Amino acid sequence: MEYVKLSPPWVTYYKELQALFSEDPEVKTIFDQNTMQISVYVDNSAKAEALESLLKDTVEFGNVTVKVTVIPSNKTGNRFKDVFATAFEGNEALVGTKGTTNPLGSFNYVIWTRIVAQFFNDNLGDVNGNQTMLFEQVARDVLKPLSGVYHCTAGCYQGETNDMLPY
Repeated sequence: MEYVKLSPPWVTYYKELQALFSEDPEVKTIFDQNTMQISVYVDNSAKAEALESLLKDTVEFGNVTVKVTVIPSNKTGNRFKDVFATAFEGNEALVGTKGTTNPLGSFNYVIWTRIVAQFFNDNLGDVNGNQTMLFEQVARDVLKPLSGVYHCTAGCYQGETNDMLPY
């Protein structure tokens, strides 16, 4: 007889974080459930600095708090112009960033690839234990919300015009 093993939501959060960076050879994530600490090891100091400004420091799940710490390979980080481009350099999950202005104001879009992030997650969302979501959805769960920054999937980017839709 097989039993269903369910993971708590903080394990799902860790798996989302892990899936977001699964294509990046410079980033490795480790979760210590005893201390409720997720460590994000980054081999590129500029990328580590960018990720540190983007990732949530703590995530609350009811009475459980998970702490997220970015650990650079060295502390000689430098300033960066485009946080997302630096944080996701070499990571195929990010297509790019685009700023646009219209009568309502200025908006910054982070454009994620259309590829679906799929990872094993033992929750009730799927009978087979697969979690399937767009990188845009994973980024919204994992990254800090930034004022004036909208996430979208590559399909919403319509070229050089201002026809971009935030999701």
